[in-house]
Amino acid sequence: MSGIMGIYYLNDRPVDREDLGIMVETLTHRGPDGADIWIDRAIGFGHRMLWTTPESLLEKLPFTGSTGNLTITSDARIDNRDELINTLKLNNCAAEKITDSQLILAAYEKWQESCPENLLGDFAFAIWDKQQQSVFCARDHLGVKPFYYFYQPSQTFLFASEIKALLCLQQVPRQLNEVRIADYLTFTMEDRAITSYQDILRLPPAHSMVISQSGIKIKSYWELDPHREMKMDSDQAYADKFREIFTEAVRCRLRSAFPIASQLSGGLDSSAVTCVARDLLTKKKKSLHTISTIFDTITECDERPFINAVLEQGGLTPHYVYGDEVGPLSHLDSIFRYEDEALLGPSHFYPWIVNRALKELGLRISLDGFDGDTTVCHGASRLTELARQGNWKTCIQEVQAFSPHFNISPNAAFRNYGLPYLKDFAKKFRWRAFFEGVRLIHKHFGVSRKQLIINHGIKPVLEQVQQLLQRKQRKVTNSFVSQTPLVKGNFAELIGLDERIQKFGALSTEPLTAKEQHWRGLTQGVLPYTLERVDQYAAMFSLEARHPFMDKRLIEFCLALPSDQKLYQGWGRMVMRRALEGILPTKVQWRGGKADLSANFDDGLLNRDRQILNEVMSHQIKYLEKYIDLDFLQTAYQRLISTGNEVRDEDITPIWVAVTLALWFDYKQVTP
Repeated sequence: MSGIMGIYYLNDRPVDREDLGIMVETLTHRGPDGADIWIDRAIGFGHRMLWTTPESLLEKLPFTGSTGNLTITSDARIDNRDELINTLKLNNCAAEKITDSQLILAAYEKWQESCPENLLGDFAFAIWDKQQQSVFCARDHLGVKPFYYFYQPSQTFLFASEIKALLCLQQVPRQLNEVRIADYLTFTMEDRAITSYQDILRLPPAHSMVISQSGIKIKSYWELDPHREMKMDSDQAYADKFREIFTEAVRCRLRSAFPIASQLSGGLDSSAVTCVARDLLTKKKKSLHTISTIFDTITECDERPFINAVLEQGGLTPHYVYGDEVGPLSHLDSIFRYEDEALLGPSHFYPWIVNRALKELGLRISLDGFDGDTTVCHGASRLTELARQGNWKTCIQEVQAFSPHFNISPNAAFRNYGLPYLKDFAKKFRWRAFFEGVRLIHKHFGVSRKQLIINHGIKPVLEQVQQLLQRKQRKVTNSFVSQTPLVKGNFAELIGLDERIQKFGALSTEPLTAKEQHWRGLTQGVLPYTLERVDQYAAMFSLEARHPFMDKRLIEFCLALPSDQKLYQGWGRMVMRRALEGILPTKVQWRGGKADLSANFDDGLLNRDRQILNEVMSHQIKYLEKYIDLDFLQTAYQRLISTGNEVRDEDITPIWVAVTLALWFDYKQVTP
């Protein structure tokens, strides 16, 4: 993890060294190990260095190639180093002396704008091509490394690892992007380009960009193939291949000149990363630190039995932080010193306290199990796929096996994953599949045949006919905003919020298959945004976060798997469980769900941070008057704090969103 920044004046105005210096100083926290600036008249790059890999100790950035025509600044860890060294014929130099930025520059020399297609790893970089008089920029496949920019046609192009390095220049306006605020209020974080500031954008993941005096050109260099399918001879063959790819994903992220920590929560994903990393490091006679969040007061959130199962295998140096000693509002003043946007999730304070502890321990590299659920796929969507196919027998068998693993009754699981799709067969007049479903549902769950036929057969068909008649008489439109009472109606209309939400697919049809559901999860816009937040929380403490489950090779493999490798005999992520036999403790390998941390969030907001909450709801909430229905919010707030009332998601969620947004407005002095 490092910091990059740059200025390119398209009107040939010379770059002011002081301006670039301000950008470099603004991102000091991203790279305390050194800084440098390079300027060539109208173009200038800056860099903040955080040493992590052995090669980074030799790295000097910005770096100009031997011909003098290409200059690079980068925040990168390249994983296919050996392959690139051979392909680019760099064998005349010792591999350990070739830096990642030199590899990127050599790749650009060979493949030009196609170079990102040949890179594996996490990267964001910019290259000045003197001959072409252009800047080439690229961001990694999943968006692990951030890249923000400001562009004025024929005048200015600025870029940086963080928004604050752009806002520190007077030429960049601090104009609030109200569309982004609306996205946050409606949980529609699908736009991969915009930010909370009107004129500051993000380069989307798996995209590159060329900037020259003739304009700006952005293109995608990779897309996840939703149709690729993998067929292997046996369950064991799938498991062996998963173990091979996953081990390589972890191994690549162990390349370090310093000790490494792994965030061990006790869940399947973090435990898998920790156990594989430990085994790899043990072979090199190195140790692995772990850091775990534990709970002494809110004990229902505590995962120590599973954490200890991993630690008891040995080879680990454990450390702990207490998740129930702070609340979700406790450190927002400190967080907003670094965090450039207000769009915080309810678990934001866990990485803050974990990374603070890692910094105090003198560590600078952190592994985690970030979003293994999405990468491997928990598999519940296979239940829906089986129901949609009319394969009721297998669907019911899987539901009955699935439910005890996740502490849910078979009836409740089937009502959620299978029963809603019975009506589809009636609406399509596929009566054989419909009545076979009725027969098996009655047999296994005791539901009345008559009620099934009426509620899931006759009524849906009549409703379908009625809807067809209505469409002929008038245009039917869906309104998402009407279902979101927090958002003020006139504000929603002003920015065309309904149309925007429909554009990003919030009202689209349900996926037909487990693969389609899996693909949607991997391509949702909230994924790169969350990765950007994780990067920011690590950067606050001069740390680099590494995510083995965000490996392109692993993601492509998992998506291509048959659905029965994702869910089999009621076990989600079955291929991973089989693959890690003998590596994971049995207690972790065959656990079902994981702890729900909402109890700690609720207690933190209502008790530990009650004074802050009351203060915001009394004073700062006025900043949001233009955007939200304050009467609705105050009603939810009064209901929430009433003695004896059970906490409801429909109350606490809008309050959390509004309170954090109001505090950000107050701290950043943002004017609506």
